[in-house]
Amino acid sequence: MKTIDNFLTYKEENKKITMITCYDYWSAQIIDKSNIDAVLVGDSTAMVMHGFENTINADIEMMAFHTAAVSKGIKQKVLITDLPFLSHLKGRNRLVDNVDKIFKAGAGAVKIEGTQNTLEDIGYLVKSGIPVMGHLGMTPQSYHQFGGFKLQGNDDVKSNIISDEAKKLEDAGCFAIVLEMIPSELAKKITASIKIPTIGIGAGKYTSGQILVLQDLLGMNETFNPKFLKKYMDGFKLIENALNNYDKDVKESVFPSENESY
Repeated sequence: MKTIDNFLTYKEENKKITMITCYDYWSAQIIDKSNIDAVLVGDSTAMVMHGFENTINADIEMMAFHTAAVSKGIKQKVLITDLPFLSHLKGRNRLVDNVDKIFKAGAGAVKIEGTQNTLEDIGYLVKSGIPVMGHLGMTPQSYHQFGGFKLQGNDDVKSNIISDEAKKLEDAGCFAIVLEMIPSELAKKITASIKIPTIGIGAGKYTSGQILVLQDLLGMNETFNPKFLKKYMDGFKLIENALNNYDKDVKESVFPSENESY
């Protein structure tokens, strides 16, 4: 059984960390048997599973619902869940209630985006025994502020801000930080400047590990092809072909055959 302690050990041993998103039970079972180190129930579920344009439509009920499903299949991996948009900015009592729902659903850690108005709460959670992962760079919950999904930290001023934020998250007690859509040299600098590991997505190869959305890795969306993504199979076409083969067999009375009949 892997734990968050493995994150720091992996960085100290210069061993890469692999993470993947997961939103449901059937894929959790497959991931649990794989070599992947950790699983994130991301608020990207609002987009991937529910069809929204961005992640801000995820709420605590949605996140707890998907966490509960994933936790039934994940037994050997670290399971982390995103705290959704504004859920950690509505007062300390609301924050604790939301984390309580996430943990009772099966999470072993939470991820919180950014540092604005969050550092004290992150420190409070860590001191309360709640493992927290940070998230810097292109933080999807700031989609409207950034004007879309855009590269961050691409000038000296913004680069220095992100670097300073990483140190603040480390000081607040985060066990790791996701770095999303920042220049690879900035990610390299940050990774070298802090003791805790960094997990990249669109941040180059110098981070302590990588995370991708499961459905993106599997090629389930033909039209989603960002620069940072490597598709490891053409899942869309494989499933489409399987469905069409099933349709053909039924219409030609090939399925069910005697073998599939009682």
